[in-house]
Amino acid sequence: MIIRLDHIAIAVTDLDVALRRFVEDLGIAHTATEEVTAAKTITAFLPMKGDPKIELIHPLNGEGPVKTHLERRGAGLHHLCFETDDIVGDMQRLKEKGYRFTTESPSPGAHGTQVAFLHPKGFDGVLIELAEHPPKTERAV
Repeated sequence: MIIRLDHIAIAVTDLDVALRRFVEDLGIAHTATEEVTAAKTITAFLPMKGDPKIELIHPLNGEGPVKTHLERRGAGLHHLCFETDDIVGDMQRLKEKGYRFTTESPSPGAHGTQVAFLHPKGFDGVLIELAEHPPKTERAV
């Protein structure tokens, strides 16, 4: 079941410049940066009081789907992520309703999550991510 809005991901062409804008200019805390090799991204985490978080995403080693996104659409909103407590069940339920996913099964995401992306054509052009977090005792951040 979908629990909450987890984060808003923004694709950036220069992670250092984007971090300076958010941290120095807006005063938002930057808690960590993580390479997510399965997604070919480097992700900077900017938690907000309450929810959701902001994630700045940049292509890892100049490759992957975020690179393609930046080439086609430029920097800006990349996706909205919703936390789920049953990613496999939600994928099945949504497939039965006719939604398409970009992969057939969940893949590893940041902070030990399992993630899956719904094709943006099903949501008026917005890429939607579902993320199932590991139990709180296993969470790194």
